Amino acid sequence: MTGPVIRRAGPEDAAALAMIGAATFLESYAHMIRLADMLQHVAAKSGAEAYRAFAADAGCALWIAELPSTAAPVGYAVLTPPDLPIDTDDGDIELRRIYLLSKWQGGGLGRRLIEASVAHARAAGKRRFLIGVYSGNDGAIGFYRRMGCDLVGRRRFQVGDAVFDDLIFGMEL
Repeated sequence: MTGPVIRRAGPEDAAALAMIGAATFLESYAHMIRLADMLQHVAAKSGAEAYRAFAADAGCALWIAELPSTAAPVGYAVLTPPDLPIDTDDGDIELRRIYLLSKWQGGGLGRRLIEASVAHARAAGKRRFLIGVYSGNDGAIGFYRRMGCDLVGRRRFQVGDAVFDDLIFGMEL
């Protein structure tokens, strides 16, 4: 079986991005967020319209990781202008979302998505790469540190009644 390929995503990929966005959010947070809250959050933040809006914004870039034999999505990344509670400027860019189905984690696909995002950020003249991560996600925190990111801030993230402490990491480009 051939492994996943990564390519830039556009508005025509909105339905596939919404599917993988919902699946990975469920997989990541099913044990922490009530179903009603999760459904509401996914509908508002990870529907096809959200991805179409990202794709239409010249300041954003999207990638999809898919299986070449079926075009089924297994992961994705979304790079946007920063929306974080820290001091930012035009030289900053945020990796707003990066998710992989658990079956595809640990094999280098996440690294390839980050590398594509960093290369895009550098080509766009950005100087700092930012990402927020749930403070209890030790695997992701270790991964971001191995990629060269350092802790630069904190934020609170809420879905329904569930409140999470997120860490904000940054990497100089």
